[in-house]
Amino acid sequence: MDYIQKYIEVHKERFIDELFGLLRIPSISAKSENKMDMVAAAEYLKKMFLGAGADNAEIFSTNGNPVVFAEKIISKDKPTVLVYGHYDVMPVEPLEEWNSVPFEPVIRDGKIWGRGADDDKGQLFMHIKAFELMNRTGKLTCNIKFMVEGEEEIGSQHLGQFCADHKKLLEADVILISDTTMISPEIPSITSGLRGISYMQVEVTGPSRDLHSGIFGGNVVNPCNALCDMISSLKDKDSRITVPGFYDDVYECGVEERKVMSERPFNREKYMESIGVTALNGELGYTEIERTGIRPTLDINGIWGGYTGEGTKTILPSKAHAKISMRLVPNQEPEKIAALFEEYLAKIAPDGVSVKTRYLHGGEAYMSPIDSPEYKAAEIAVESVFGKKPIPVRSGGSIPIVATFEKVLGIKSILMGFGLESDAIHSPNENFPLEQFFKGIESVPRFFENYAKFKGAR
Repeated sequence: MDYIQKYIEVHKERFIDELFGLLRIPSISAKSENKMDMVAAAEYLKKMFLGAGADNAEIFSTNGNPVVFAEKIISKDKPTVLVYGHYDVMPVEPLEEWNSVPFEPVIRDGKIWGRGADDDKGQLFMHIKAFELMNRTGKLTCNIKFMVEGEEEIGSQHLGQFCADHKKLLEADVILISDTTMISPEIPSITSGLRGISYMQVEVTGPSRDLHSGIFGGNVVNPCNALCDMISSLKDKDSRITVPGFYDDVYECGVEERKVMSERPFNREKYMESIGVTALNGELGYTEIERTGIRPTLDINGIWGGYTGEGTKTILPSKAHAKISMRLVPNQEPEKIAALFEEYLAKIAPDGVSVKTRYLHGGEAYMSPIDSPEYKAAEIAVESVFGKKPIPVRSGGSIPIVATFEKVLGIKSILMGFGLESDAIHSPNENFPLEQFFKGIESVPRFFENYAKFKGAR
């Protein structure tokens, strides 16, 4: 057992207790009533950074939620790693589907259960404890900085400006992020790409008030019916998106790229069983792995209107709404896609209703080179802990700010995540296996060791 494993073994119960302190804070960025919880989470993290040995830790105000910054500089001649994470979490609804209270974390069946257990409080905490480990054992081989935001789940709306305003403070050689998944503990992987996103909200308005569906039905355009018709026309029979110009800038993977992608293990039956479905469907001409990695998508995230309470209320509603996300691939610009979407919805709306479309947030896709010193350092670190060379994987998820980091700060990011698809992030019963949590803490110092060797003195 080396110094990393020894330190984890001695302090593992304290690590969990301190993580639970963060998990108990309901830092839901999407809800205004949780505003003070965002501040509480930032203050808790500042305390953790100082306790782990940071030279300084500060909370920066933004026009949204605060950003926490911390650093430990050991030498100007050493490379600098900037660790990014987020302390905000998704809403917990529907509450009735949770098997435990979302913000009262518990350990059950070898897993931590609670909102944020994986995304991203659990994975962020691995870095804090790995930093403590390296610092207290005298094994810190690189300078380290932390930048932790509270708006990732709502599109990192103010972090780009924060980066622009603090470029000197954030100077680093690489950004290290654990906010992604790996295939499994038996088949480790490193995320080599992320899709972008363009997130929209649609409001369709018909009559000036709710109407009696018997007296007016059949004579007045129903906004709910109209919205459903409009949404159903956004894809054709082959599951291709029908918005004109949507595919104009799509980066098309070549034969060799698709061949490499096909080598990733995928069991269709187990995949369907794990999510409780009996069939899969997607864009014609692409495999399941390609559909969630290299192809853009359009999905309804929520739809509502009219009466949805108990019993009956026979109305023709005044308004109908939907939230729609479009996952994007390299070369697609979220603002351009949003404009095309808005233009198309206005065109296909029937007479008798008006359409209001809002662009809520977006971000570009990101690609990480797999032949860089940063990637190689992560690859060796993961292999040394999990016993197998990790597979590079293009993820279907989005971290909108990552592309902004490269544009504004000029720094590449390495996505060394330890979550699993079974962790139910964004869903009821979010969890994080204890084994993954501790293996993550073990992997981070090995990344630092390898990166210092590859990068050398500047």
